[in-house]
Amino acid sequence: MPNSRDTQDELRSFLKARVPLVVVRTSENTRAIDLVQQASSEFRSMSFHIHSRAKGLFEVGSQMPVSDDRSLVGALDFATSTFAARSNANFIFTDVDDIETDSGTSRHLAEMARLAEERQGAIILIASGPVWSGLGRLGMSVTLDLPELDELTYIVDSLVQDHRAVMPIDWQHDEIRRAAEILVGVTQTEAINALTTLLAKGSLVREDVETLSQFKDRIFGDQAGIERVKLVDSDYSIGGLQNLREWLNVRHELIKSDLSNSPLRPPRGVLLVGVPGCGKSLSAKAIAAEWRLPLYRLDMASILGMYVGVSESRLKEALEAADRVAPCVLWIDEIEKALAGGQGDSGTTRRLIGQFLFWLQESRSKVFMVATANDVSSLPPELLRKGRFDEIFFVDLPDEDDRREILTLYFRKYLSYDPSPYLLADLVALTEGFAGSDLDAAVHEIATAAFLNHTGVPSEEFIKDVIGNVVPFSRTNPEEVESIRAWGRDRALPAGRTVAAGPVDAGRGPARRIVVLN
Repeated sequence: MPNSRDTQDELRSFLKARVPLVVVRTSENTRAIDLVQQASSEFRSMSFHIHSRAKGLFEVGSQMPVSDDRSLVGALDFATSTFAARSNANFIFTDVDDIETDSGTSRHLAEMARLAEERQGAIILIASGPVWSGLGRLGMSVTLDLPELDELTYIVDSLVQDHRAVMPIDWQHDEIRRAAEILVGVTQTEAINALTTLLAKGSLVREDVETLSQFKDRIFGDQAGIERVKLVDSDYSIGGLQNLREWLNVRHELIKSDLSNSPLRPPRGVLLVGVPGCGKSLSAKAIAAEWRLPLYRLDMASILGMYVGVSESRLKEALEAADRVAPCVLWIDEIEKALAGGQGDSGTTRRLIGQFLFWLQESRSKVFMVATANDVSSLPPELLRKGRFDEIFFVDLPDEDDRREILTLYFRKYLSYDPSPYLLADLVALTEGFAGSDLDAAVHEIATAAFLNHTGVPSEEFIKDVIGNVVPFSRTNPEEVESIRAWGRDRALPAGRTVAAGPVDAGRGPARRIVVLN
């Protein structure tokens, strides 16, 4: 991906070579015009004129208009007469319509390019879309991509330094670099607008860096295949998962660090497998909340299409969208439903897997993937190979200590009180084999009954009766749970604290591994 300096060097080379037609492909007209004007400043023996709809035709150096006729037709006529009268004339045109196909305008420009070639002149077209092949083959083209990290760092630093004397600013090098990383993927104008909006409040504090993610989210809106997940304060609360949390702390340091001058690449992400209802999906929210990064969900159901090639195209668009909104956390829930192997799908699944793995391998953006899976046996082996994800963790049923902590949190959340130690001990025994979602549902049902009956805190007998009537997933599907746990014990790291190996009863978890929302 060429940066602005590379684009400027190419433009300079084309002008030196007197290429008669140069097409600059970009979505940023203003930035492209600035680059062309900078390149033209080195060729003082040549004349340069530029045409835009708003200002008409004017001379680049003096900025003086050359005609009262602001139309494109008038500018083309002036250019034609100039090419006929003298050599080394250059004309820059922006916002020219009807040049994508064989049209009157594109043919007119082709004839002018041939005339320019005879007189050592050049036409420079700044276009956001493709150019008719009959026109484009007469010259060369160059692409001006969006500002890269170093350029955005310069833009942010310049704006910050310009305002440091007139308002309190806490941003130093780390905050400036972090702000630039967040703004990667936006145009120069959008970046300046976001920063000046922050400056308009009269100060810059360190916490303002995260606010730029909100500006970026507004710029991109709904991206193809990914949706923004709003985080609330309760998403910061996490219980258990000690091994996973310690591992994530190291990755968080990498996400925050400037890796531009390092051979290291940003963390790829983590695959969480385990028993349904034990907090895998909540982990994605907790990671994004703790790291203060936006959370996006890759909706695999919207990716899959009924026609050959549609699914692959949608997945490519979704992953490119994730790169644009980086740094972020990208959550894929139940990844096996989209990437599990199947018969009679015309090879779509294999192509999706290949495209997904290629992105995991090649992407250098700070997109931290959190993928969850229940039926891990259906996942393709190549997805589980070491190096695809940074690590695979197994999330199991909560043990006694976990259930005691989770029950206490849910009683505080739904009933605003702490159960007595004696009641809590009885409930821990009654909830053997419960997942975190089972505990949530049980306490919520108790709180609902208390609210409807206006009874305040319900009696201990009522609480025990309600929980005693709950049949958890681990008891209705013991074979499935045991199969999942057998796979996890041998092939993944425990997300919670490690315990001694040995037989595990169906419905009983060996480790502390539950995310709980307050």
